[in-house]
Amino acid sequence: MAPTQEFPIRYGVSRPLLSVLGAGPRFSGVTVDGDTLRVRMGWMFKAEVPLSSITGVKPHKGFVGGIGVHGGRGWWLVNGGIKGIVDITIDPPASARVLGVRARLKKLQVGVESPEELMAVLSGSRR
Repeated sequence: MAPTQEFPIRYGVSRPLLSVLGAGPRFSGVTVDGDTLRVRMGWMFKAEVPLSSITGVKPHKGFVGGIGVHGGRGWWLVNGGIKGIVDITIDPPASARVLGVRARLKKLQVGVESPEELMAVLSGSRR
C-alpha cells in the first residue's frame, strides 16, 4: 500500500480571511490515502473520491472565477488562490459536502501548492 501523500491548498492574499472563516491551512488540504482522494476546505467543503473514479487530470488553463468554494451542478472549485489549479474529472460522480449540504461531484478544480506532484500521483493511480 502506498504511503499517504498530502498536498496543501495554495493560498494567496485571501489566506487571513479564509483562516478567520475556518477554511485556512490548519483545516484544509488534499490527501491521497490508499485508494481515496480526500479534499477538505474547513467546514466549507469535504469530499472523498475513489481513485478508480478519476478519469482525467490536467492543469487548469484560463480564468479562475473566485477564491474559496464555488460551483454547482456537479462542478466545484476549491481554492485559496488563483494559481496551482488542477482539473479533476470524476466518473461515476462522487459525493461531497458543501457548507454541510450533500452535493454531486463530477468535476473538481482544486488549487494546491504542488500541482505537478498531485497530477503525477493521480495520473499514476489510473494505470
